[in-house]
Amino acid sequence: MYVENKDGTLDGIEGRIGWVTFSKTGKTVYYRNRTLYKSKQAIRGNFVDEHTGEAYWVSGVKKRGSNAHWAERPGIKVDDDAVEVYSRIRKGELA
Repeated sequence: MYVENKDGTLDGIEGRIGWVTFSKTGKTVYYRNRTLYKSKQAIRGNFVDEHTGEAYWVSGVKKRGSNAHWAERPGIKVDDDAVEVYSRIRKGELA
């Protein structure tokens, strides 16, 4: 998934592509020791960090590479453990 911190960075990077886990309801996302809850306001992001209140944008990885929120173009890093699968998605090998 593509994860972008709308209020700052994720370990020094504005946006990251990596593995997330969803709760059974899909209203909670777990990523890199963060718990992100579905936002009720959805003004700048669709999730909010449980501890910091920061807004996050979480979306699926796109084959064309335009993963960032349409209104911004942040710096993006692919997590080391997701590089191979992300590369295959970009090449059209995975849907």
